[in-house]
Amino acid sequence: MTEPHRPDGSTPTSGETFFISGDQAGGRPADSVSGGFLAPPDMPGGPAPKNRFEPVDRNERTSELLATLRETIDKLDRDQVSRGDLKLLSRTLRELRYAFKVFSPFRRRRKVTIFGSARTTKFEPAYEQAKAYGAAMAAEKWLVVTGAGCGIMEAGHVGAGRENSMGINIMLPFEQDANEVIRGDDKLVHMKYFFTRKLMFVKECDAVCCLPGGFGTLDEALEVLTLLQTGKRDMVPVVLLDAPGGSFWLDFVEFIQRRQLDARLISPEDLSLLRVTDDAGEAVRETIGFFANYHSMRYVRTKLVFRLQRTPTTEQMADINRRFADILVEGAFELHPEPLEEERDELDLLQLPRLVFRFNRRNFGRLRQLIDHLNGLPGT
Repeated sequence: MTEPHRPDGSTPTSGETFFISGDQAGGRPADSVSGGFLAPPDMPGGPAPKNRFEPVDRNERTSELLATLRETIDKLDRDQVSRGDLKLLSRTLRELRYAFKVFSPFRRRRKVTIFGSARTTKFEPAYEQAKAYGAAMAAEKWLVVTGAGCGIMEAGHVGAGRENSMGINIMLPFEQDANEVIRGDDKLVHMKYFFTRKLMFVKECDAVCCLPGGFGTLDEALEVLTLLQTGKRDMVPVVLLDAPGGSFWLDFVEFIQRRQLDARLISPEDLSLLRVTDDAGEAVRETIGFFANYHSMRYVRTKLVFRLQRTPTTEQMADINRRFADILVEGAFELHPEPLEEERDELDLLQLPRLVFRFNRRNFGRLRQLIDHLNGLPGT
């Protein structure tokens, strides 16, 4: 069995919360190089490859980033930052470093994050719903990520099984011991801070499924929708899954429509960022179907690149340019059979066709509608 240790690798004292590390292999189609969160389009591209099929050498970029981190630490010392602030920064950095280490081997495998109440009992329909969804996603070779606790989190892991489960536990004085499925597993991370935990939930996932829950579940659901609406996270499907015949999420969306949409606090297309259902099978189809043709996205300078699984026809491209011209800053949607030069560091994506365009970085609900359109093209 793997020896317990703190995030910094040292041995914990008796009674101390500890961490289990692991380096198991996985395989997920790579997304944007920023790990799910979108880098600004004007970020330096680094050294150009020597030829069109040679990957960019990342060593120089990595060295520069590490040098920046060290410089920032030196500035903290010069600024005479308080010990409390230093403790917060130190713990945050150590938690994220460890979480990156745990998730890194699995970044080529699709993952869905399941949110929901820790208080849901095994005898409630919502528990069975989460269990069924987790099992179906594991059957599709996806990993199921939850908060590792009981209730809905446990149900998702029970359905997926230990091999297909990952957990990000939060240290609380109540309610939040790791469930039996994931407890002691190499793919379990313990965190002190909610904000680092939430970062990992959203950064590492390819889809989000929310079942009924309390303040925490609503917080997580709304944060994901906010990140998608503002373009701070690349597009993923968000499914709000009710218990069979339930109305928890229907009531939630009714509130959004009545209090936000009708008051013009959001745009009609923003509702395209989510789907509501009380059927686990439909939730699975929505999650998997998001990648029927669309594969991933990446900003390259001022252009947005969609990687596709199939190339649209000339007629389909003309229809796309007609339907979605409103989200362009200038120019038109263009097909590229090969990656742009800046993308050649992602070797496993070289063969995918590209849809390249100058997106206005404002209408993200419409961007989701474009993805739905691409997924609905004949032959996808």
